[in-house]
Amino acid sequence: MTAAPVRAVLFDWGGTITPWHEVDLRAQWTAFADGVGTLACARDDLAGRLYAAEDAAWERGRSLGVSARLPEILESCGLPPGHPLTQAGTAAYRAFWEPHTITHPAVAPLWEALHTQGLRVGVVSNTIWDRTYHRSIFERDGVLDLIDAEVYSSETPWVKPRAEIFAHAAQTCGVTPQECVFVGDRSYEDVHGPQQVGMRAIWVPHSRIPVEQQVSHEASPDAVAHELPDVAAIVAAWNLTAR
Repeated sequence: MTAAPVRAVLFDWGGTITPWHEVDLRAQWTAFADGVGTLACARDDLAGRLYAAEDAAWERGRSLGVSARLPEILESCGLPPGHPLTQAGTAAYRAFWEPHTITHPAVAPLWEALHTQGLRVGVVSNTIWDRTYHRSIFERDGVLDLIDAEVYSSETPWVKPRAEIFAHAAQTCGVTPQECVFVGDRSYEDVHGPQQVGMRAIWVPHSRIPVEQQVSHEASPDAVAHELPDVAAIVAAWNLTAR
């Protein structure tokens, strides 16, 4: 049976839209604690508690498929939303992440090429950050106007690879799951996940996923893009055979 034509291509964010590189995840919370203004042992204690709270949130995501949000993590460590110390720490935290959120230089021309093919472009991210912050990143890098739909796990009950978040993403994009292609660097979240609802999955195998974040599964990608620009040709070929 001929597959449905592709009408939308959805992208993972971290490690796919952003180039993969190692980040010291504890250092982000040390930066936060520095912004709060804690010193010596108090700084290390706060950073340690924040690191543990975030790690637990991501572990719940992997084991239970439930989402988390940055304000919840902060509040669990005694930092309520809107408090001046919370705001100061958050500003320092975002300054830490600034060089790690750069959009891959191949993304803009790829998304323009997909639009030229008449396709919609979407972003689906497992994230504790809110929509406003993500959109500020895309605006900074000049690609915000190339995005037709966005789904952030922080706005839903689920994280990838839960089937619900992919079904929601297709609906947000105005297409059926069978008309979507998902592109990502994590095999469990970005291949197994979307295939559950009938999406095709393109794996971009250029990230070194930490062992503790890997989950065993049996899914195989529908295609492999060794470089991001390959995605446009893969999708064009699929649509050629669908006619």
